[in-house]
Formats: sequence, C-alpha cells, structure tokens
Amino acid sequence: MHLRARRFALLPGLLLLLIACARVGTEPVPGQPAHHVTGGFRNTDPDFRRPSGWTRWSFVTRRLWASFTSPRSFDAPRAANDGAALQTGRINPSVTWIGHATLLVQLDGVNMLTDPQWSTRASPLSWAGPRRLSPPGLAFENLPRIDVVTISHDHYDHLDLRTVNRLAETHDPLFLVPLGLKAWLGANGVHRVEELDWWQEREYRGVRFVCLPAQHFSQRTMWDNNTRLWASWAVLGRDRRLYFSGDTGYFSGFKEIGRKLGPFDLAAVAIGAYVPPEIMAMVHTTPEEAVQVFVDLNARVLLGIHWGTFDLAEEPLDEPPGRMLAEFKRRQVDPNRAWIFKLGETRRW
Repeated sequence: MHLRARRFALLPGLLLLLIACARVGTEPVPGQPAHHVTGGFRNTDPDFRRPSGWTRWSFVTRRLWASFTSPRSFDAPRAANDGAALQTGRINPSVTWIGHATLLVQLDGVNMLTDPQWSTRASPLSWAGPRRLSPPGLAFENLPRIDVVTISHDHYDHLDLRTVNRLAETHDPLFLVPLGLKAWLGANGVHRVEELDWWQEREYRGVRFVCLPAQHFSQRTMWDNNTRLWASWAVLGRDRRLYFSGDTGYFSGFKEIGRKLGPFDLAAVAIGAYVPPEIMAMVHTTPEEAVQVFVDLNARVLLGIHWGTFDLAEEPLDEPPGRMLAEFKRRQVDPNRAWIFKLGETRRW
C-alpha cells in the first residue's frame, strides 16, 4: 500500500482521538470555585455548549482531508530579527511576535515567553495535523535568556512538548501553568513548574503573573478532556500591564478582569480560527470580538495574535487582520492603537 494510502487508512482512529471526550463531572465541587468539577474543570457561562460529536467529526474530517488533498499556503510578512537587540535588552519593555500565540515579552529585566511553539506541526503526529505555514519570526537559537514561560492550556498549538523540553534543557525557565499541567509536564521531563488556579498569582523578580479565567477547553488524548484547566494571563510590571488571552471565546469575564486589573497597556488577543462558527464561536474570539475584549479590558493597545501561522480553521488565512482593523475604523478608535505585527517584529509598549 502507498505510504499516503496507509496514512489515510489511519484517519478513522485519529478522528476518534480528536473528538472523543473523557467523562468529567458537570456540577461544581462543594467548597471549590464554580469551575471545579469532579475529575476536572468546566466553563461557568450557563450558555456555554460544546458542539455535538457529529459536528466535530464532520469538521475534523474536512480539515484532515484538506490537509492531504489541498493544503493551503500563506506567506506572512516578516521582519528580519537576529535577536541581537533582544539579547542585550536594549528595547525594554518590548514585545516580539514569534508566530501564532508565541510572544517574547521583555519587562523590567525579565524575559518571558507565552505558549512557546517552534515545531513544524501543531499535532501529536509528525505526518498529519496543522503544519506551520511560515518559519518562526525568531530562531530558537537567537532567543535571549528566558526566565519565565506561561502556558494557557494543553492544546498542541499552545503546548508543544518538543519546544518546552528544549527550553527546559537550554534555559531552565520557570514554567507557570494552569491547574493539572504540573504533573503532566513532570511526567514529560519538565520539573521547574508551578501551577495556579484562576485569580492566583506568582511574583518573579518584581513582575507579577496572574492566572485568569478564559472560556475554552483542554484535551490532548481521548482520555483527558477537561481534566486540566485553561487560562489567560496578566503580566504586571512596575509601570506596564500586559494581558495575554491564550485561546478563549468571548464571555463576561473580560469585564471583571478589566475592573480588577486594568487598565492594560497592551492586550494580546487571539483573532484567528473562528470559522465555522458552530465549532469555534464558544471557544475562539472573532476579530470583532477581540476588539470588544480590548474595550472590556480598558487597554491602550490591541495586538492581534493567533493567526497566519497554523491552518486551524476555514476562514481565509489573511482575513483576520483586515477584519480587526475594520472594526477599529467602524468604532472610530484611533488606528494607532491596533497592532498587527510582521513575524519577528519587535515594538516597545
């Protein structure tokens, strides 16, 4: 049998892995926050619903078929970056877009990464799953010393085991993760890890990292759906405040975050992977919703992330930035407050 045919024959099993759900409770655990349930975690919005198994099956089938038969390409604009200025810390505070949800943030002498992903696929398989469309905006070898890594959740495009192992070996950073991920990382060779629940925080050399609510889900296998928590993050320095969304649908929690921790100087919010809405609406923000998040957080600048790096959904790959900028124009907000980066681009914030 031809190699491609053999691989395609494995797709039914892969589909089962991708859409199956482990059984966790639905009611909150007495004495625990409302998002804690027996065996795992849940979203607290009473209107939150996951799509049916058939809807997810159909979507995953389409995506896998397209990845074999008509893979899309996209060359994101790039800014040359050899890391020299970042290694010396001359631009501080700064933010650099590596790609997707991976940001290098330099603040008050601390270097941090969000959801680091340097691999060629966001997948448990080397031969299938979303393939990287453009190389990372900064070569791994050109990183400055990394002090802290924040992880938002366990999906393959946000938690890449090859990358975190490489970071642990070469930089030995502190990994800050939502509940449930410390044991998983430890079992995979990463041991300098602290896990936090929503609204808990950790200070590192004067910078505060706050684990915050998000509306999403977790899963890496057919057995572990929602057994580990998902989160967004705030990074609070002496005079700068950053919000990082990870993956999230739009929900009322953004207003609470804005009231408690805002105003933010920079909000990095996902603007891609929103089509089809029956799959994505509850767990990913559209570009227009990202602008509403920016408003809710009382942020000075919105940076659109989570687009143009992996082909995860069905909207045109170059569409999210234009929709985000159009929403700024529609709302008559200063366009200088809307940032769309080239891969590898660095700006002060």
